[in-house]
Amino acid sequence: MIKVTSMKRLLLNLLLVSFALSLQAGDVKAIHGPMQVYFSPAGGCTEAIVTAIDSAKISILVQAYSFTSSPIAKAIVEAHKRGVVCKVILDKSQRTEKYSEADFLVHAGIATWIDAEHRIAHNKVVVIDGQTVITGSFNFTKSAETGNAENLLVIRSPELAGKYAENWKKHLEHSTVYESSRWK
Repeated sequence: MIKVTSMKRLLLNLLLVSFALSLQAGDVKAIHGPMQVYFSPAGGCTEAIVTAIDSAKISILVQAYSFTSSPIAKAIVEAHKRGVVCKVILDKSQRTEKYSEADFLVHAGIATWIDAEHRIAHNKVVVIDGQTVITGSFNFTKSAETGNAENLLVIRSPELAGKYAENWKKHLEHSTVYESSRWK
């Protein structure tokens, strides 16, 4: 029995590794719906996020560890101006990060919170219209796009988006409103 279980585990791991190695940037059929996969450096991760945000019609929920990307911040602000409800939770490091987009977002009227409950709020998530999830190792920074080895998934799945939105709300419960000192 142990050998069969170990053998099944080994075969499953080999299948997962084989699948992961076969992935390249582009479209992939996900279990719960279509998705795109991107890799950096220079793999179009920022552009994929901006394009998805530009398509938002109802809501955008963001969780970010590091957020210094002007193109992504500007896309969120433009969505807000179109009437899309935009809400952002950032890691506590964004209070003092020199190039954080937190002040820009708050100044534009976007509800922004700090999750200081955890040693690091290391999420990199965007939930769009309760339909699409963007996630992966990709931080919302220029360095992540131009220099780092990162990955990003854009997944269209209402079921998965619902789970991520629930998790976002759990983190909101213990987060505090971000107050900008630069715009006072």
